[in-house]
Amino acid sequence: MKLNGACHCGKVKFTVNSKHPYPYNLCYCSICRKTAGGGGFVINLSAEYKTLEVQGREHITVYHAKIGDKVSPAERYFCKHCSANLWLYDVHWPEQVHPFAGAIDSELPIPPERTHLMLGSKANWVNAPINKDDKQFEEYPDESIAAWHQRLNLEK
Repeated sequence: MKLNGACHCGKVKFTVNSKHPYPYNLCYCSICRKTAGGGGFVINLSAEYKTLEVQGREHITVYHAKIGDKVSPAERYFCKHCSANLWLYDVHWPEQVHPFAGAIDSELPIPPERTHLMLGSKANWVNAPINKDDKQFEEYPDESIAAWHQRLNLEK
């Protein structure tokens, strides 16, 4: 599925292809919550890095979060004008890019269930919207984004 995305002010626009477009994965870690999680969590998608096309790259800045006393290799891309979160790229998985669902303008499919991860880091004020079929993890889930889509036969 081709995804179209943009920042809020419109200076950055991008497209990327995704076989795994369902926004099912809610992350409650402090990095996601503090950089993008207005609801206390962030939803990342998975897409093919080689298909990422960007207009307005000069308006982008990159943030590397600190994890303890180390700097994460993961690159969080933001618009330097409106601060919109665009995508995350990690050199550990060079074939993938993870657009933030909030930056996607395309109609995304509604997931039949969700995975709530890093619940051990959830802020006390967050009321996690957990449904009966949702999976919950204190830290990382037991299946990848691709495996979740495959298990539910949802690959596009």
